[in-house]
Parts: sequence; structure tokens; C-alpha cells
Amino acid sequence: MTVKRFEELKIWQQAKELANLVYDFTNNPSFSKDRILTDQARRASVSIMANIAEGFERGSNKEFIQFLFIAKGSCGELRSHLIFANERKYINQEDFVTAIDMAAGISNMLFKFITYLQKSNIKSKRSQTSLTNSTK
Repeated sequence: MTVKRFEELKIWQQAKELANLVYDFTNNPSFSKDRILTDQARRASVSIMANIAEGFERGSNKEFIQFLFIAKGSCGELRSHLIFANERKYINQEDFVTAIDMAAGISNMLFKFITYLQKSNIKSKRSQTSLTNSTK
């Protein structure tokens, strides 16, 4: 599959789904009372999808890879926030496991995508060259 827009990337779609899940969790009264953690978790979750999109739009693989690493870092940050929220009993165990598994899966997908791009012979601007969606 040739990808022309970041919205087509499975990895971005999953990151968006995770961000929506985090917003749902943080709307619960038990979580939302901790405004600082709520803000940090939301920012980290949105950062994942935003950095995938921004990197894609930058054009070069070198910049795209840099932004994918930032997105991967945000996955780690979000997992840390979720672990703390779970320990504070802000989210139930089932929701915690779902979110942690999603974040870990996205982090793994990011690693594989970064590795693919680093090995790829596609070096020109994305606007001139198609990318293969290898994140499936």
C-alpha cells in the first residue's frame, strides 16, 4: 500500500485511538481530580500522534525518523503516567491493561517503522516519492 497522507498510516490511526482512550479515562472524576497528571497524560498521548503526523509532513526520512523517535519517547512517558494512575486507583485494572498494551504495541510499531525507514533506499522528499506502509 502506498501512503500519501499520514492519516492513512495504521500507526497514526492507533495512536489516535489511544489518545481518545486516554481522554476518556481522564474525564472520569477519580482521574480528573488530579489535574496535573490528567494534563500530562493527555499531552503525552496527543504527542504520539502529532509527532507521527509532523514527521511525515516534514518530507525527508531523516526528519521523519527524528519525529518517530519523539513519538516513541511519548509512548514511554504515557506508560509511566498510566502506571502511576493505576497505582493511585484512578483507572480500573482492565482499562489500565488495555491502555498499556496499546501504548506498548504502538511503541513496538514505531521501532519497526524507524528500522524500516533507516534501511530504506527512499531518501528523497516524500512529496516526490511514495512510501510503502510497512507498519502492518
